[in-house]
Amino acid sequence: MKAAVLRAAKPVAERPLAIEEISVPTPRPGQLLLKVRACGVCRTDLHIVEGELPPRLPGVTPGHQIVGTVESGETAELRRGTRVGVSWIGGVDGTCRYCRDGMENLCDAPEFTGYTVPGGYAEYALVRSDFAFRLPESLDDLHAAPLLCAGIIGFRSLRVADVQAGDRVGLFGFGASAHLAIAVLRFWRCEVYVSTRGESHRELARSLGAAWVGDEKEKPPAELDRAITFAPSGDVVVNALASLRKGGVVAINAIHLDRMPEFDYDELLWGERQLRSVANMTRADARDFLEIAAKIGLRPRATVFSLDQVNEALLAVKRDAVDGAAVVRIAI
Repeated sequence: MKAAVLRAAKPVAERPLAIEEISVPTPRPGQLLLKVRACGVCRTDLHIVEGELPPRLPGVTPGHQIVGTVESGETAELRRGTRVGVSWIGGVDGTCRYCRDGMENLCDAPEFTGYTVPGGYAEYALVRSDFAFRLPESLDDLHAAPLLCAGIIGFRSLRVADVQAGDRVGLFGFGASAHLAIAVLRFWRCEVYVSTRGESHRELARSLGAAWVGDEKEKPPAELDRAITFAPSGDVVVNALASLRKGGVVAINAIHLDRMPEFDYDELLWGERQLRSVANMTRADARDFLEIAAKIGLRPRATVFSLDQVNEALLAVKRDAVDGAAVVRIAI
């Protein structure tokens, strides 16, 4: 099969992924072999290929927003030909204190799709059957793929921020994840304020119903109940914190943060304002979000690339040159 393989981390402009011919893997008990149809492109993939996340395998195929059909290793629930989605968390140990307490996203020994196990930038992918989610028929491949990380993790961010129906919510950064979260927020009748760089991103936010849109340095004109940051920038976190009312929450949706700058505690954090980090997702998050996505007819904007163009897709994400999500089409 063809697969995009990372042998050594380097800047994405230097084309770190090479298309190679490798063997199709054989599923073991508890695993499914998927024929990959599409795979979304995530900023976490950038952190992997550029080495901001240290390598865990000598060669790995990235990609963790996989849409595929079961080819072999079928289960009673997921028969051959069933279309499923796979996300960033590819497995947990099920025995640590976090798994036992319903917090499997914090598992002590997780598997990460496209990082600690091979991912979806390939014609076939091997996945754990208990971490494959049956996809609603109403979601086609190219629109389902971005939901599987950007969508789910954005949904978890809303939960971590404890968003309530009717809240004033700020989204700081407006890429693949935020443009899906705003649809859920509007479904919950929230008033959404967006601060982001790039006029095309601001125009997208306006078109999706944001109550106010400004650039990355502008402060929303109203105090926010909740805020979610999507950029891997400590400065953005401070900007979000400065926009909160007392008792408000900032949820940091970033697996990697460049730094955390100094800020004035008395002015920005005092008053029971809170900073919370968002770590991974749970299977419950995935199922709940996919149900809402089908109910509201969520259709992310998607720019499509071929497998041979996977480096170009990553570069487009790095340069914020994609409005919405980038998706690699593997099979038709």
